[in-house]
Amino acid sequence: RSRTGYKIASFSQRRRPAVIFLVDLSTPSSSFPRLGESLSCLSRFPCPQGLSWRLRPPVHRRVLPRQAAPIMQLTQPTTAAKLLLLWASVSDLCSAAPHYDSPRERLLRGMDIPASYRKKSTGNPYTPGFRDPNDGAVDSVGDGLDPLPFRNGLGASVLGPWNSERSRQNPDLVRPPSTDKGNMPNMRWSFADSHIRIEEGGWTRQTTVRELSTSVELAGVNMRLGEGVIRELHWHKEAEWAYVLDGEVRVTALDYEGGNFIDDLKKGDLWYFPSGVPHSLQGLSPNGTEFLLIFDDGRFSEESTFILSDWLAHTPKSVIAENFHLEPEVFKHLPEGEKYIFQGTLPGPIDEERPKGKHAKKSRFNFTHRMLDQEPEQTSGGEVRITDSKNFPISKTVAAAHLTIQPGALREMHWHPNADEWSFFIKGRARITIFAAEGTARTFDYVPGDVGIVPKNMGHFVENIGDEPIEMLEIFRADEFRDFSLFQWMGETPKKLVIDHLFKDDKENGEKFWNEVKEAQKDPVTKFQKTKAGSDEAQKVEEL
Repeated sequence: RSRTGYKIASFSQRRRPAVIFLVDLSTPSSSFPRLGESLSCLSRFPCPQGLSWRLRPPVHRRVLPRQAAPIMQLTQPTTAAKLLLLWASVSDLCSAAPHYDSPRERLLRGMDIPASYRKKSTGNPYTPGFRDPNDGAVDSVGDGLDPLPFRNGLGASVLGPWNSERSRQNPDLVRPPSTDKGNMPNMRWSFADSHIRIEEGGWTRQTTVRELSTSVELAGVNMRLGEGVIRELHWHKEAEWAYVLDGEVRVTALDYEGGNFIDDLKKGDLWYFPSGVPHSLQGLSPNGTEFLLIFDDGRFSEESTFILSDWLAHTPKSVIAENFHLEPEVFKHLPEGEKYIFQGTLPGPIDEERPKGKHAKKSRFNFTHRMLDQEPEQTSGGEVRITDSKNFPISKTVAAAHLTIQPGALREMHWHPNADEWSFFIKGRARITIFAAEGTARTFDYVPGDVGIVPKNMGHFVENIGDEPIEMLEIFRADEFRDFSLFQWMGETPKKLVIDHLFKDDKENGEKFWNEVKEAQKDPVTKFQKTKAGSDEAQKVEEL
């Protein structure tokens, strides 16, 4: 009640629901003649069972978990204002969580367990007392946690400058698994950190070896075109592979034999233009289009393409006139420089737009492919679609896989023998540990819009640490997609050899391991289906 000078705000967070009372003691003395009276006023507030009062001083928000230090701000603070902060832990308020919020307490009270709860451990992992010898994943974004460098009793809080948002997206850099060792170059880049070139009706940004030093084999460009907006007629030294992220786009090209190609693409479709093939792109749908471009050289620059208007602007008009058999005056209003991305006229149907000249001919090559229309390989933890030169013959230098990884699932431990992996994350949150031999391993975290690199032959996995499916692309500078499965390798190796390597002094667990891998089944996206005896409630409690 603003008339009496105190303001009440309530909030509910996943781990610690609470009620905060802010008492503005700068109000006239007639409103609160004595502090005791103010407390008595609050004490008459109807509180549900289990509500307890305690004074709490201000807390530095990096020393304690983020949930324990919410920030409340008055709309009209005064220099004389003094605030009394009363903190109440609520046991059962408006169907809120139990007083001690844990999976076990929720089950005992008949409440549902949020999917975002971790299955291996409970409590805040970024505290000195937390222990997890198995280095389980933490979804700091989904759980709203602020990572701090504490691990199994080691580490300390942070006193200096700290970027909470960046640390939340990179929890395994702040608190690496105990298995991480040695030095490794950076294998992660976010397109959010790339410079955006803004043009008429669109924009573009890139991730190359200049932004990410390990991106040596491939470069990526993220481009947006509005409805009718054109990426100017151009060509480049590198081959171009592309995946449509959203919307519809029209592509045109001229093949090596002089044949014209036109096609309209939607989300999940691909195109591939070999080196030197001239082409154009134009947004079609009402909200335009956005796509990911991949070039088969990490040194590629979007600024170095060969553009029609740029070429003509730097060619004498007498030569242009001679080339096109027209008078020079015809070309007096040509663009003075490159147009690059610009608003164009929305095209009609392909049959109406296709050239109909005496010598015009349709290309016999297919430069496009419907990747998401492929029948996926169903796995225990998701789906896989592979597109390479086997089913998209013209794509000679780029191969790719589209993966869906369900929550709790894992892109199995594997490696690629023929090329570096250039990954792009479309949805979800993931962590990847890269094994580089010589006792070296490093873990990186990825969110939508991130690029990941895994050098050729380095072992790795992709773990879904969030509560939504991961959608990602694995892209390679290769004509075929190839990988080796660790699981399959173990099953295809003689039993005694495997057990001598891993379980020589633990025969009982060696037998368990062999019985699991002996069928040598390759499961690219795998999910461990736990089975335990007992009721559903007992099973959940035991697992959690």
